[in-house]
Amino acid sequence: MRPFLDHIFRRPENRRAWQHAAAVLLAALLLSWPAFYNGFPLLYPDSLSYIAKGSTVARALFLRQFSTDYGLRSVFYSLGILPFHCYITLWPAVALQCLMLAWILWLTVRSFAPRRPVASYLALMFFLSALTSASWFAVFLMPDILGPVAYLAIYLAIFARQTLSRRELAGVLLLGAWSITAHSSHLLVAAAICLLLTVYAAVRRKTEPGALRAVAGAWAIVALAAMAQLAVYSYLEGKLSLTGRRPPFLMARVLADGPGRWYLEQHCGQLQWTVCHHLDAKANNPNLFLWGQGNAYMSSPLSEQRQLEAEEKPLVLAVLHTYPRQQLARSADNFWQQLNSFGMYCCDVNPWLHANVGVAMPRAVEPFLRSREGRGDMHVIPYSHLLIAVVYSSLLVIVLSARLFLGRDAAPLRGLGMIVCSAALANALVTGVIAVVDPRYQSRLIWLVPMLAAICLMHWIGRWRPSAQPAA
Repeated sequence: MRPFLDHIFRRPENRRAWQHAAAVLLAALLLSWPAFYNGFPLLYPDSLSYIAKGSTVARALFLRQFSTDYGLRSVFYSLGILPFHCYITLWPAVALQCLMLAWILWLTVRSFAPRRPVASYLALMFFLSALTSASWFAVFLMPDILGPVAYLAIYLAIFARQTLSRRELAGVLLLGAWSITAHSSHLLVAAAICLLLTVYAAVRRKTEPGALRAVAGAWAIVALAAMAQLAVYSYLEGKLSLTGRRPPFLMARVLADGPGRWYLEQHCGQLQWTVCHHLDAKANNPNLFLWGQGNAYMSSPLSEQRQLEAEEKPLVLAVLHTYPRQQLARSADNFWQQLNSFGMYCCDVNPWLHANVGVAMPRAVEPFLRSREGRGDMHVIPYSHLLIAVVYSSLLVIVLSARLFLGRDAAPLRGLGMIVCSAALANALVTGVIAVVDPRYQSRLIWLVPMLAAICLMHWIGRWRPSAQPAA
């Protein structure tokens, strides 16, 4: 046994591999500190749906025991975390998320070829874990953290492909695709990023030959995710579908914005739609319309929910035809509000979560109620102010570092900057305009801004070599 171990650890490449693996494990542990502080993984009401529906989806896919209801959330995320909790404990699922994020960030840092990659990586991870929202979303049992994972996978596939081994590239493609399938908004944001990068590559095709070919790798991630969604949802639902069932977010949005309500008040006499029976105070707020107590959507029977879902598309098209300017103005305002809404997203006492955590996972009741979140004892508001200050300070650092993005050898940094910027804008557009303005939506990826600022600072202090070296 000892000669075997000596053979492994004496070879320089093996020692480096073990050092890199140890760095990723340490980074994952750093990311997990909010869960240890809380005493339990962080939960959200939607977490219970992802947990509960995992077995339903697995029975349908592997045993052909179909159901009439697979929930309103991503079946891919439900199925992906199922083997890691098995309705016993949620800690392995959180460990999975921390490891995935730590690994994708390791590949990102390494792509810039720092002189001391492990030290630079761990310095960045200490910063992101302590002073950004990255660690909070890593231990949040929701697919939110997988959006940034997917966008960093796109960066690696386009701008750092030469730094990846074949196995790493395959892992990046698969992880990126699964991350996109984990939430419906991820596909839209990823497609928007790839579209922008395609335009950039077309413009720069003379100065950066091969750019268009590199963008094809990112589109492969998006295409793989879209094909998987189309195949699985069509199989489960028995009809061609890219998303499966989803709440009528757009209906709730145009009603709350006003134009939807104006249209129905004028035409409900002729339309005889189900939504016409719900034009009360709840229609002024998307969350109340969809999820609030005594709401129009979730409190209705399944047959009525289906009718509301079917009425969404004709209502939205009619509103855009009748009140285009008014709806566009409301949507622009929602986008701007969402772009500037971020901070701490969690840890408020939620009576519904307390009442239903045992339904989704009976073994989680006692540890959840003992946690700070369960007791309502997190006290995160001062910390939220700190995270917001870090984001705005990071924006200033990025602006002052603008010259770094213009260099001849700055394509990776320029690419990362474009991805972070386009992800933030597209995410605000998708969530604020289609769904609802919620600080959680922007908080889940706003930590990419401090990450980019930290990389710029490392450039300034001379930690990076001029260009990346290909992976062995």
